[in-house]
Amino acid sequence: MTDNNRPVRLGIIGGSGLYQIDGLKDAEWVRVESPFGKPSDEILLGNLDGLDVAFLPRHVRGHIMPPSEINFRANIDVLKRVGVTDIVSLSAVGSLRDGLAPGDFVVIDQFIDRTFARAKSFFGAGLVAHVSMAHPVCGRIGTSLIQAATEVEDVRAVHGGTYLVMEGPQFSSLAESKLYRSWGCDVIGMTNMPEAKLAREAEICYATVAMITDYDCWHEDHDNVTVDAVIKVVNENAAHARALVRTLAASFAHDRSACDDGCDRALENAVMTAPEARDKALVAKLDAVAGRIL
Repeated sequence: MTDNNRPVRLGIIGGSGLYQIDGLKDAEWVRVESPFGKPSDEILLGNLDGLDVAFLPRHVRGHIMPPSEINFRANIDVLKRVGVTDIVSLSAVGSLRDGLAPGDFVVIDQFIDRTFARAKSFFGAGLVAHVSMAHPVCGRIGTSLIQAATEVEDVRAVHGGTYLVMEGPQFSSLAESKLYRSWGCDVIGMTNMPEAKLAREAEICYATVAMITDYDCWHEDHDNVTVDAVIKVVNENAAHARALVRTLAASFAHDRSACDDGCDRALENAVMTAPEARDKALVAKLDAVAGRIL
């Protein structure tokens, strides 16, 4: 490892159906405290084919946390505290396109955020910051995911797509589904915002694998979304997702230099509040997220 490199710890955020990671050595569930409240669950730390990994089940083991009640700030904060440098977020979604079928994976490159009931920033009154979300995911991780997917049996992965994040927990109305299709969205889900925004504020490289479970409700040749139908595909997708993570870990760099996309330097020139005017209590809460620049 050169002086310009730093060790990598890959964070995996597990979505619906994904509550464990296969093959972890020295695995240990650890509780990490956050000044932003209680995270979804303990973090599973371990080593996967030589790569340090931290796994967090987004909905809590047993799926007891609905999307709107997830403490996204605490989740990202605790991942940063255990040294996570890169995040792969796995999420169940509905398809808004004929060419994207249940069972397909989409490595997302854009988001539209339609959530409205969630805390979306670590910053606020007393310490204002604005990070760029023009390109909300890390291209390096996305490319690595697509390469890994080619080695996983029965997985079809598409590189690039727009993920519409709705508030939920109800599924879309037919009118909403048609509207989102007219906007050019490819998939729809409930969990990757503000998660992606917070990862950017925490200067963690972030990418999403959207795992398609259904056609939402727009497709005339398919029944409306039901939980039973979704769960069946979720379980199949979860097995493929675990295989994808294992394959990714086998080839993922154990150390790296600065991210070419600038994800790990997102706060440079982002903080607007003058040092003498910053709220000291908020600065203290941000010791992990923004300590590098504060």
